[in-house]
Amino acid sequence: MAVTPSQFLVTDDLTILLGLISATVFLLHTFYRPQPLVHPILLGRQSDVARVRNPGESAVYRNYGTGLMGRFSLRPNKDVHVLADLVRNEQDSPRTLWNTKISNATLQDRVAAFGTGLLRLAGLQNGHADAGVLLLLNDCIEFLIADMALASHSILSLTITDSTLVGAVLDSHPPAAIIAHADLLPHLLEMIYEAHEKENGKGYTIIVVGEPSARTMASVASKVNVLLWSHVEREGVRVEKTLSPVPKPSDIFSISFFSDESGQLQAVQFTHENLTAGVAATRALLPMAHSLNSLDTIVSSHSLSTAYGRSIAYAAIFEGTSFATLESSKLFPSDEVKVAHDVVDILSAQKYPIPSPTIMFMHSGNLISLVDAVLEEAKRNWLSVFAWRHKVSGIVEGFITKDSLWDRLVYDGARAKVIGEGAGTVRAVVVGGGPLPASILTAARVALSVPFVNMFTHPSVAGPVFASHPLDLQDFYGYESPTTSAANDEIAPVGPPSVNIEAKVTGLAFDEAVESGMTDPDGVLLVRGPPVGKLVNPKLVNVEGYVNVNVPSPTGGEEDDRWVGTGVRASVGTNGAFRIL
Repeated sequence: MAVTPSQFLVTDDLTILLGLISATVFLLHTFYRPQPLVHPILLGRQSDVARVRNPGESAVYRNYGTGLMGRFSLRPNKDVHVLADLVRNEQDSPRTLWNTKISNATLQDRVAAFGTGLLRLAGLQNGHADAGVLLLLNDCIEFLIADMALASHSILSLTITDSTLVGAVLDSHPPAAIIAHADLLPHLLEMIYEAHEKENGKGYTIIVVGEPSARTMASVASKVNVLLWSHVEREGVRVEKTLSPVPKPSDIFSISFFSDESGQLQAVQFTHENLTAGVAATRALLPMAHSLNSLDTIVSSHSLSTAYGRSIAYAAIFEGTSFATLESSKLFPSDEVKVAHDVVDILSAQKYPIPSPTIMFMHSGNLISLVDAVLEEAKRNWLSVFAWRHKVSGIVEGFITKDSLWDRLVYDGARAKVIGEGAGTVRAVVVGGGPLPASILTAARVALSVPFVNMFTHPSVAGPVFASHPLDLQDFYGYESPTTSAANDEIAPVGPPSVNIEAKVTGLAFDEAVESGMTDPDGVLLVRGPPVGKLVNPKLVNVEGYVNVNVPSPTGGEEDDRWVGTGVRASVGTNGAFRIL
């Protein structure tokens, strides 16, 4: 008797139903799995590597975003050549800068008025290059007004990156005038009088922001001329505005003083072109789909007295966005205690009447503290284990979003309890200013669920030196637990060079191993490009002494073609991403 196939395959309605459900789940998992936000090929080779290199050095690396023509970004658009051009006439909507709601037209009027008053009352002259004006100000709108006013009259602005450098700058580079807050005036007068007793003091003009006390004004000696900011600005409004020749992009407008790791005072000159190139590089940190616009609100932890902090502020000016800085950016804290980089510091921006922030430039300490707080708050929800698993699964696939079911159930509430209204408005985070543990990368992407950039800055560069791709969700180090206490000591990569920076490392210990591809290049980091300033009185030293020096190009090029040492060591991965050691 023949056996038919139907006798071996017995089915019922339940079997068919389970089969249909299994097939549906398989198809949904296959076709509805989130697609990577960035093509893996772009993340596999993030830098354009030169075909040749010199012995003892790595090849020269540059960003693929530079383009096939190899032209570096010099300005945010074709009409911007000098600092004053960053305030665009076509933008007439007011925005809030710290505590002041102001339009571009009003900002230009205040810059012109203060510049005119400064020339009339402080005895300064157009194009006075022998000495500059020292800005001893915490971040405020007066800093920007003074900076642009001085630049428009070709008068150098002098800035310091640390309050401890005031005495050294007064001794080595006596300014023609000083602009300072009223709270700093008593301490500043003490330093001037001490310098006078040592017979190397001189007369000073001090422009004071705010109202100094009567006791302080009574202690002002005859050699010191104290002017109130309000009087200087009122003088410029009262008379006809003084116009100066328009500076060239190659003109130096500022000198920034900082100390290297050995404590030596260093100075770097910045031209108008350096800063406009820094603004262009800052705007390029985010992809076109997430680019800055006038509806954004930018909050920064980088002081305007630093080169990169100034580039962020002028990027906000150019875009017409509201802008404020965190408490930790203060160069001269009111209680003389440096504010920690933590969640409280992030919340300090709420004291300003600005819209809720959308773009945050924060210190690595701010990020670590914020991620810890959000994840600790999320752990109070019993769904946090499942939410963590699904969010990490999406990140592994190269996909991230704030609109998932798990965000609505778990992480939206946790973020709102930690940072309030900003939890729903922040759309991008840029971290720089200190080393970032690699083990926190995945945790930050889960906790914040927005594009995240890790960058490296240097006092001699008016822009990011390196910056990771905001949608690069790769993690080669793993994450041990939802608390940073278990973080390992690996430092997170800072990505490829910025769009207008070239970088290389020198002093390779294993030259032959690098040549054969057995090890990554590892050495002293050198950079060059439009945002890189010129160090004052540079001197050439050997490889072991590379700290803030100009290194001539091996091809014997012009001075603008010189490499600048950063004083830090770095390694380059096979994907073209750098890591600061």
